[in-house]
Amino acid sequence: MIIEAILKINPNAQVSIVGSDINTCEITWHNGTTPISKADIQAQFPAVEFDMAMADLSAKRNNLLKDTDHLALSDQTLSDDMRTYRQSLRDITNGLTTVEDVNSVTWPTKPGA
Repeated sequence: MIIEAILKINPNAQVSIVGSDINTCEITWHNGTTPISKADIQAQFPAVEFDMAMADLSAKRNNLLKDTDHLALSDQTLSDDMRTYRQSLRDITNGLTTVEDVNSVTWPTKPGA
């Protein structure tokens, strides 16, 4: 998570890290990358955690959509229930702003095909 936090601050940072605890890790800055304080790096942890939670949520959502893609082909008639389900999946990330929001998402129930 440390690298991800650094890259949120400076996407071009060239850095190596030994250790996984921000308080005890050794950070080496390469090729003229301006060092970032550990406090500034740690301040990015909530944003990184949110990004990771959203990536996991989106991956699960995409897999659920993929499981029903065959029903949405042009030679198929999509039921209203399935159309609503698929739209609910597409909308599931709307309005989420915290990890807690992501973790409390209620997944729609897949209708019978």
